[in-house]
Amino acid sequence: MKRALGPALKISALRMPALAIPVLAIPTLLFSGTMQAADAPVVVTSIKPIHSLVSAIMQGVGEPELIVDGAASPHTYNLKPSNARALQDAKVIFWVGPGLEAFLEKPLQALGRDASIAALDDAPGLVKLPFREGGAFEPHDDDAPEHESASGHEHDKADAAHDADPGHASDHDDDHGAFDTHLWLDPMNAKAMAAMITTTLVAADPANALTYQGNAKALDDRLDALDTEIKRTVAPVKDKPFIVFHDAYQYFEHRYGIRVSGSITVSPETIPGAERVSEIHRKVGELGATCVFAEPQFEPRLVNVVIEGTRAKSGVLDPEAATLKAGPDLYFTLMRGIANSMKDCLSGA
Repeated sequence: MKRALGPALKISALRMPALAIPVLAIPTLLFSGTMQAADAPVVVTSIKPIHSLVSAIMQGVGEPELIVDGAASPHTYNLKPSNARALQDAKVIFWVGPGLEAFLEKPLQALGRDASIAALDDAPGLVKLPFREGGAFEPHDDDAPEHESASGHEHDKADAAHDADPGHASDHDDDHGAFDTHLWLDPMNAKAMAAMITTTLVAADPANALTYQGNAKALDDRLDALDTEIKRTVAPVKDKPFIVFHDAYQYFEHRYGIRVSGSITVSPETIPGAERVSEIHRKVGELGATCVFAEPQFEPRLVNVVIEGTRAKSGVLDPEAATLKAGPDLYFTLMRGIANSMKDCLSGA
């Protein structure tokens, strides 16, 4: 809402002729921040990693709203009345897609009809990997090419196998569950999503296009630097096998050549049976897996069962940023946290 300049302020300004600042400039100087905030579109985001990327691109214009806040997980989230109101008021909504935030699919159809809705799993240039079956994973192909730039990096061998596998739909518009939706855990995918975020914001709010584009360029450079940093961090431990709580780390694994040997559960909504837990326990013993990683939102008891009687240590990974404060720097803290947790546990620190 634009604020009118009150008479008292006008009079006060006129009584100070010695000031070098022209009287007519005072409203702009005093209220430019308010006017800018009033002009910002209402933007809603689903999860913290996406909120972080959108926040970085919107800096200087406004701040997006976040649905899955605090320690909540999109795998188990229930929409709140305040979330419903935010969706109804939104001009732009960003989410990964129904494969991750299934709880949002119907509310978006009912409440987001007046908004521009961007499913970031449709971003051009994304690398997508199929879900893996079973608790123990086969080693990934070390000869698979690394990603190229976000504007044109190609599917690697895992993607080619996915497209050729009749058990998975090659077009995720027909089946959003055909690929692993933890796409942000590769900085090159984050770059591809940031490009789509920028395009969407510019289309919805062309008055702030230059700010969005400048912020996007700065974010792109930071993501390149982060990628280089993570490669250095995990290089000493990338050949050591480990087990994760749920299969959320493929993109990190394929980007940096690390050895995830299995997961306790495919998805946190599904409690693994005794047979799967026994399989993972055997795998830990056979491989001499150095670490089994829990996640902060979920019961760690299963991790303790898996490492019982073995020499494996337990650690914590936070792929959805449950323990982190939302904001433009969260994505970088999240990715560094995963890399450092792996390095510390796998190196025996």
